[in-house]
This record gives sequence, C-alpha cells and structure tokens, in this order.
Amino acid sequence: MKTVYSNRKKRAGLAVLATMLMLAACTEGTVWIAPAPEGEELSRDFKVEVNGQSAPVYIARVGPVERELRDRAMDDKVHSALYYDLAAFTCFDMEGKVTVKVTYGEEIRDVKVLPASAGITARVSGRTATFTMDRPRYLTVEMNGDMFHSLHLFADAPETDIPDKNSPDVLFFEPGIHEISHIEVKDNQTVYISPGAIVRIVIDPQEPYSVSGSTGLRSYRDALALNGRNIRVCGRGILDATGCTTHSRSMIHIAGGCENIRIEGIVLRDSPSWTLPVYNSHNVCYKNLKLLGYRANSDGIGICGSTQVEVADCFLRTLDDLVVIKTQTGMNPAGDIRVHGCVLWNQCAHALSLGAELRQNIDNVVFEDCDVIHDVGREWTFRIFHSDGSVISNIRFENIRVEQSVRLISLWIDKGYYSRDPERGHIRNVTFKDIQASGEPMTVELKGYDEEHQIEGVTFDNVTRNGKPITREVIGMNEFVKDLTFRNN
Repeated sequence: MKTVYSNRKKRAGLAVLATMLMLAACTEGTVWIAPAPEGEELSRDFKVEVNGQSAPVYIARVGPVERELRDRAMDDKVHSALYYDLAAFTCFDMEGKVTVKVTYGEEIRDVKVLPASAGITARVSGRTATFTMDRPRYLTVEMNGDMFHSLHLFADAPETDIPDKNSPDVLFFEPGIHEISHIEVKDNQTVYISPGAIVRIVIDPQEPYSVSGSTGLRSYRDALALNGRNIRVCGRGILDATGCTTHSRSMIHIAGGCENIRIEGIVLRDSPSWTLPVYNSHNVCYKNLKLLGYRANSDGIGICGSTQVEVADCFLRTLDDLVVIKTQTGMNPAGDIRVHGCVLWNQCAHALSLGAELRQNIDNVVFEDCDVIHDVGREWTFRIFHSDGSVISNIRFENIRVEQSVRLISLWIDKGYYSRDPERGHIRNVTFKDIQASGEPMTVELKGYDEEHQIEGVTFDNVTRNGKPITREVIGMNEFVKDLTFRNN
C-alpha cells in the first residue's frame, strides 16, 4: 500500500507538472512574422528567432562610424550617399510574453539592449543572446560595444484595423516587392503596405524635375503626396527610397491644408531628403513609425506651420534632425504639438528641436516620455534655434531619459545663416522637467540676443547630468536671460 501510494503521488506530481506546462504553453505569447519578399538582401551579421520562429533581418544604411565622415555626409550634398555603414532591423507583431534569440556573427563578449528604461537583460551563450519581452516595444541590440552596426528590433501589437483591399479608396500593397515613383493621395483614401511588402521608390525617366542652383542635384515630385482630408498611410511593410538620388524627393509629403491625417506602423528606409514633412495642416498623427536614414537633409519628422500634431511611439535614427518644428516664410503659426513615447538615435544634428526658420509664432509644444539612446551629433539634443522674429512660447521637455549626449540643451536667439526676418524674436516659458542625462561634456547654453529680445522664464525641475543637478553655475549664459528657476529633488 505504501509503495502504491508513493507511485500514485509521483503520478499526481507528474500530472500537476504536465498541467503547469500546458498552462505555460497557453499563456506563452503569440508572435506574427512575415517572411521577407524574394529578392530582398538580408543581413549576414544577425539572425533572430522569436518564440522559435525565424524573423528576417533586413539591412539599413546608417551614418558612418567616423565623426568626420558623418559631417562630410551632411555637408557634401552631392556625394552624401557615398558615406554610410550598415545596421540591421527586424519586425514582428506580438501579444503576451515572447522570447527573442539573437545570433551574432562572432562570439558575444557583452550585449546591451536599449533603451535601458526597458529593463531588459540578455543571457549570453557563445554567439547567441536571449531575452524576453512582455509587451511590444522598439529595442536596439548592441554587441561587443558596437553601437553603430546595431540590430533594431521593431515589435508592434497586432494590427486591428486593416483596410479592405477591394475598396476603391484603398491602395493595397500585397506581400512582395513593388515599385512606385509618384502617387497622389486624396480625400478619404488609404495606402496600406502589408507585412512582407517592400515598396521601392524609384525615379521614372519621364518624371519632371527641377535642378538646385546650389548643388546641381535634381528634385522630383514626392513619392506619396498627401493632399486632402481623412487620409491614412499604414501597415507593417517597408517604404524604401534607396533607389532615389540624394535630395530627389520626400517619402511622404503632407501638403498645406490637409486635415485628419494618420501615418502609422510602417518602416521608412533611406530617405533621400526630408522623410515626413507636413506643411500648414491640422490634426496629424504619426504613430508607431520606424525611420532609418543616413543622407544629407534626411530629417525625420518635419512639422512646419501645423497645429494639433502628435508623434507617438516612433523610432527615429537619421543623419539630420529627428523631430523638428519650423514656421518658414509664408507659413501659418504652429502649436498644440505633442511628441511622446519615442526612441531616438541622433547621428549628426538635433534630436528634439525647434528651428531654424522660425518666422511665425509657435505655442504649446510638449516633448515627453522619450528615450535618447544615443546622441553623437555636432548639434544639440534639445534645442530652440531662433534666428528670425517670431515668439516661441510654452515649450516643455519632460520625463526624458538621455543615455548619451555631447551637447545637451541650447536656447539661442541670434542672427544666423537661415535668418530672413530683419528683427530677432523671443523665447518665453520653457520647462525642462524630470530629465536624466549621461555623457560628456553635455554642454548647456542659454543665449538671448539683446535687451529687447531675451530668453525669459526658463525652469529646470529635477534635471540631472551624470547624476548631478543642473545649476546656474554649469550653464553657459549671457546677460540677456531672465527669470531662471531651479528645482532639484
């Protein structure tokens, strides 16, 4: 009886274990991965599996490792496309907890999974790093201290609003490789790029063009030209402009007068000029976008003369400005702009900025809850660059984690290369709150123009550099700055 009882107890224990394993299997997350289209070259440096499923790893051109070459890529417009290194990225949708396995081309000595705020630590065995993700997010995996040739991992939630491909108002790109040159998108239309689709932007030999007087480079019509109301560009595929010459066109251009525009979900690779500019428009949302660019003037999201604009949960790594707000000549005032939840990798210019070309007023801009995982630029992480005559007011940088910065903050009024107005302007009511930054030397400057054009009302509330609070003593400042406030926890 005792032996029988012992066997029954063992069998009961095995049954409980089996039940637990079944429950674990039931609660394990689900992943959706689209295969790469035939003909697309993939990375040889990384292999990725998610919950045991292989995920294609794509190649992306990024700014060169050498600072001198990044500067040359920015300044030598004609030959900008010649200067680059290669990074990689993979995309999938997920729900629940998933396990990611990354295999590298050599023995892994150390691995970083960024942003650090994600709190993810990888386990390393030989050439493989393994970690878990409990929700969709955009991560960067760096092996052996190499931050430039990194792997970007873009995990999204499952799509819930896929348009009807049979609708006459939907341009639906199925999985595979497609080529486009120029598409006009009008009222109530949707462009959908499926998972596993790559839409390559090419230059049609019959396309009209203009020639830049300063560079001699040809400029063509924008690839996707949005002009109307209630327009959506969405999906999980890739919009790729590698086949276009530098400065030839923007990838998705929102024309003046547009309203209720939504661009979400896709990857935008290798823009030859401004990637996502919006002009004189209202109620625009950029969400869950992934931008990778390396050429001169490949600004990420350029918000120009527009109102009620949201940039949410995006990843941006470009050579020029990542998110920039401008009000050029002939534009409307701008305001009610919110940038949040983004991961930023700044290769040369500014991460989050206003200016230059600020000729109309801007009011109420919030940058919040973002991670700057790298800033190796020659410009600034946070900047208001004011060389014209408008009033810039009520700007907030809040709850931002900066893992690397050289030049952290600049508020600047002066005459510069981009100046067009005869008078200088004003910067008023700027708040930096709950910002933790690391790096060297992380300069901070506040520079007004004169007694009539000052920087007024700047608050530093719980802002630290390398763990130490920012104080008046560490700021490079002239006499045309007033009403500074410091609050340190």
